[in-house]
Amino acid sequence: MYSKPLVGVPADRRVIDPHPFQMVGEKYLDALFKASGVLPLMIPVMPQDIKIDELLSSFDGIFLTGSYSNVEPHHYDGEPSEEGTLHDAHRDAVTLPLAKAALEKGVPLLAVCRGFQELNVALGGTLHQKIHEVPGYNNHLENKNDPLDKQYGPSHVVAFADGGLLRKLAGSDSAMVNSLHAQGVAKLAGGVSVEAVADDGLIEAFRVDDAAGFALAVQWHPEWRAMQNDLSKAIFKAFGDACRARASRRRVICE
Repeated sequence: MYSKPLVGVPADRRVIDPHPFQMVGEKYLDALFKASGVLPLMIPVMPQDIKIDELLSSFDGIFLTGSYSNVEPHHYDGEPSEEGTLHDAHRDAVTLPLAKAALEKGVPLLAVCRGFQELNVALGGTLHQKIHEVPGYNNHLENKNDPLDKQYGPSHVVAFADGGLLRKLAGSDSAMVNSLHAQGVAKLAGGVSVEAVADDGLIEAFRVDDAAGFALAVQWHPEWRAMQNDLSKAIFKAFGDACRARASRRRVICE
């Protein structure tokens, strides 16, 4: 048996002409390896072949990555997307039920960016498709013409909720985070608590209240050079610790 906890990471499905590929960004895997101390394994988003209950019985944690694709708006009764918007119906079909099932079974769950949005939708929340077009909110998009270091550099402050997990992990009441997203929370799902809010009032993190295991979602990208950022390291370590605890319980049951 592998000594490290096993963490499932649902893939993106992309068509690179003429073939579809299943892929996961290396930056997420790197953060999980180094900052969480787990073994990440890709979950192919092939909904006809995936049995979620069986899948979860094999994993000590689930990590939902960011992506250039958006959650399809029919999942939250939203208006049709603008023509040309990148979607990933295969991913939606796996991650939305997977997130709910992970929570029900107490499997630790960490979700970032698209994953944050997926978890909100899975639990009954809704999304703005273009935050920068909603009055009162700032532009949270990156400039894709900038070098990656600038795209993923500090963008704005988030304030942490009193008594929240992130305030405890950060050891402070606020932090600077990066910002690379068009979608954002319109209606927050029920049964969750806000963990962080941007300077324009946009919800940037939440935790699931009654989850049996670790269940945190953040809108920014803590995986980017995670080992160089104290807050990112703390988030991934807390997730890794929860996965290790589950792995230990599973070993006891197996023995």
